Amino acid sequence: MAQAPTILRPEDMSRLANYRFAVRMMAEGWLSGHHRAKGRGSSSDFLEYRAYYPGDDPRLVDWRVFARTDKLQLKTFENETHLECHLFVDSSASMGYKEIGPISKLEYGSHFAACVAWLVVRGNDRVSLQLFDDQVRQYLPPGSTAAHLNQCLNLLEHNTAGNQTDLPQALERARGFVQRPGTLVIVSDFMCDLSALQAALNPYLHRGCKVVLVQVLDAGELSLSGQGLSRYVDMETGERITCNPDDMRRVYQEAMQARRQQLHVMAAARGMLYLSARTDESFYPLFDALAR
Repeated sequence: MAQAPTILRPEDMSRLANYRFAVRMMAEGWLSGHHRAKGRGSSSDFLEYRAYYPGDDPRLVDWRVFARTDKLQLKTFENETHLECHLFVDSSASMGYKEIGPISKLEYGSHFAACVAWLVVRGNDRVSLQLFDDQVRQYLPPGSTAAHLNQCLNLLEHNTAGNQTDLPQALERARGFVQRPGTLVIVSDFMCDLSALQAALNPYLHRGCKVVLVQVLDAGELSLSGQGLSRYVDMETGERITCNPDDMRRVYQEAMQARRQQLHVMAAARGMLYLSARTDESFYPLFDALAR
């Protein structure tokens, strides 16, 4: 029997319960009336039971099931309006970087994606998951059942850094998987050519998809840590460079800030949402930004 995923702790789910409206905002503000969705209603078809979590409306509990099993279960139904959230998680070698942050960029991004998946399914909507480096490594089609969520969480919990980054190519190859407009949440360090990234995102935008770019970086990447003569190794190509970071720190930081600004400007120009995250900081402010 497969072990239950542990990437989300009880305290995560308790705190995430306060952000239920964030996913509703994406459905009602961006995608209102475009898709099928599961919601409660007497004219809807019964879909499945799911476990009760703190913050759920007690009126949705099936008390007859509780009387038989002593477990709090909620009924979910299928009706006419639907949100699909497509999670793209960069699992390339560069995402395995960890210096100042307590966890790697990959662990941080996978944990954040697990939270989004939990929120989407908890809101009775559908989530898909794609793990990629220079190609799509794992793909789960959209689903909304508890079993589907467990599959997502298991893949994210055991996610490992892979090959070189090619986000534009991965997006192009994944285009056929996105059958209808939805919300794309792309979690990456975006160490790629930004013009190629824009070209790869254009077909999704033209089809009516909404895109959220979540850039995850280690604080060491922003500051260029190190003192004296230091050797730096490219995690994806193995290329090595030896230099004194004190001599180039200011120029490096300016270039890094300029690149982040370029990504931000590109996103704003096409109606995408850009969010910046550091592995030494909580990701809950990202959900605050989504809600706003």
